[in-house]
Amino acid sequence: MAADDLSAPLGRKTQRQPGKLRTALPVAVGGALGLAIAIFVAWAAVNDDPFGGEPVVVTSLEPPGPVKKPDEAANPDKARPKPSDAKVLESRTADANPAGPPKAPPAGMQTVTIIDGASGARQEVLVPAPGAPAGSAQGPAAGDQKLLETTRHGLIPRVAVDGARPLTAYARPGNDAGAKANLPRIVLVIGGLGIGSSNTAEALAKLPAAVTFAFVPYASDVGRLAARARGEGHELLLQIPMEPFDFPDNDPGPQTLLTSLAPEQNIDRMHWLMSRFQGYVGAANYMGGRFTASEPAFSPMLRELAKRGLMYVDDGTSPRSLAGQLAGANNLPFVKANIVLDTVPTPNEIDRALARLESMARDSGLAIGIASALPVSIARIAQWAKGAEARGFTLVPISAAALKPKAS
Repeated sequence: MAADDLSAPLGRKTQRQPGKLRTALPVAVGGALGLAIAIFVAWAAVNDDPFGGEPVVVTSLEPPGPVKKPDEAANPDKARPKPSDAKVLESRTADANPAGPPKAPPAGMQTVTIIDGASGARQEVLVPAPGAPAGSAQGPAAGDQKLLETTRHGLIPRVAVDGARPLTAYARPGNDAGAKANLPRIVLVIGGLGIGSSNTAEALAKLPAAVTFAFVPYASDVGRLAARARGEGHELLLQIPMEPFDFPDNDPGPQTLLTSLAPEQNIDRMHWLMSRFQGYVGAANYMGGRFTASEPAFSPMLRELAKRGLMYVDDGTSPRSLAGQLAGANNLPFVKANIVLDTVPTPNEIDRALARLESMARDSGLAIGIASALPVSIARIAQWAKGAEARGFTLVPISAAALKPKAS
């Protein structure tokens, strides 16, 4: 016991020194803070959470159910759809998405878009992919083997060793019947076939065999369609896509012949186009206002057609086309259409154009009309053809009109 305690008066409380309390409090707070820091450091060292401290959202993996109305929440059985309601819902869902997700193109094919510069319409078509075997597009060869040459793109027409030419070999027999009867002759060409399968089927079903069919080489089954048309007596033309003045806003399609390419490049593109199907007597332009007005670009193409025993058909839509004079210079059989029958694609206007074609045939003995494979065009031409003979005209295929014009 300390001496101070023995000498202190009894009954009085001892008063502690205030300095001791002030010293002990900071020590306690500092110790607690140090302990907390040590615990945090130890926790951070052993915890494996690289994103610790970032915001966290917890969500359910179960699909959300439909929002229930107040009366449905009170009566759950009322919210259950009846079997008939489920069928209606399934039907509406099918109608909202009839085609389902986009399908991948078949092996060896690719999807391309053809843009109509006048209307802006876009059309998706399947074409053989670069490097795909020619048979994937054209199926079995529809031409005479002696008239075919093998290239890196597939089979293309040629003049046979014995001098036979595709123009004469694939011409429809009896195409001079009108000349023998001294009747005015009319040639009708339907172009744009092969892209719309329904339009092509309609043309095959409704139009007489003397109508010439011109195919665009982009459909996946163009070889089958062309072979069927030829089997039913139609003469065939290959429509070659060529550069229009407003290219590329108006895009004929893949492998278009361009004025900016070297002649060798355009000839290579021609071989690709020529390999898509067989059995045609010649080629026609598909667009091509700028290309057919350029002699350096156009002349090598026409020489290639002449070399392979084919003819060339100008659809008459471009007044600047050099086809007539260049065909003569290259000894190439040539035809130019007198009138486009469906410039205005309405029944009345097509009927008026056919009447003008008749007048031309009476005056010169031969007239050539060309139209697109539109349903209205096919219907009006089919109707006209039924009464053509009774009105004193004979319908002949394109080879009957082939000329060798003199160079100018």
